[in-house]
Amino acid sequence: MLLFWGVMGVVAFYQDVSATPEQLARLSAYDRALLASRPSWFIWVYGAAVWSGLIGTIALLLRSGLGRPLFVLSLVLIVVMFGYIFAVTDLIAVKGFATAALFPILIAAIAIFQIWFAGLARRRGWTS
Repeated sequence: MLLFWGVMGVVAFYQDVSATPEQLARLSAYDRALLASRPSWFIWVYGAAVWSGLIGTIALLLRSGLGRPLFVLSLVLIVVMFGYIFAVTDLIAVKGFATAALFPILIAAIAIFQIWFAGLARRRGWTS
């Protein structure tokens, strides 16, 4: 399941960075403005967050101890990414807490679970 989650994160990232003008036109004016206002570093943080999570899962499947540090990196980047969005934009005021924050909270919770699970795998000797 974590592998599927990681692949879906990379797919979402790819869809974000490769969105065509036609796809962007289907978004609300607010969403278009929000996407356009993101600083250039944001995309790098987003990409690093999803790729480190996916590679961490692959490392875990290969019984490598690198999974846990990659999951920690992913969580730190998730916090930076959503911290920026919630601190600098009015997303919650415009969309409401449930719409704007519940999925990011789920993403962070899964990242925390990945860190815990990688630690469990190490304690049980499943990884190096």
